[in-house]
Amino acid sequence: MRISVDLNGVPTSLDIEPQEFLLDVLRDDLGLTGAKRSCDTQVCGTCTVLVDGAPVSACSYLAAETDGRAVTTIEGFRETPAFEPIAAAFTRHAALQCGFCTPGMVLTIHALLEDGELTDEPSIRHGLAGNLCRCTGYRSILAAVGELAANRVAAG
Repeated sequence: MRISVDLNGVPTSLDIEPQEFLLDVLRDDLGLTGAKRSCDTQVCGTCTVLVDGAPVSACSYLAAETDGRAVTTIEGFRETPAFEPIAAAFTRHAALQCGFCTPGMVLTIHALLEDGELTDEPSIRHGLAGNLCRCTGYRSILAAVGELAANRVAAG
């Protein structure tokens, strides 16, 4: 089947199989490997991409469901002005180690900040509950996101 997608800001037509998952199309067909395969059951967040600005687990999201919608991967997001403050906060707080979870974590954080859902540590913990990191122990991630949330509140 043929679908039309706004992929990272670029109108894109794709030929896909109806049962293909978005993660497979992104990684295997398009070479966009920022979203990672890990659990295949929507619990780890490493495959997170944005569909119409909302985080989704690409490992279980049918590519056909993106027809007529906007899909943003970490490759596209890193080209936007919104990427730099998140990257800088992660760097300042040493909030990444191996980097496997980072793309999904960054996209989730961006979406939650945009929606005003990250305001304090309990809301940050709740918002990031679907993104697992096996390296950092989360303290540094919580500090980085806390800084981002505080700056967003201060900016108004």
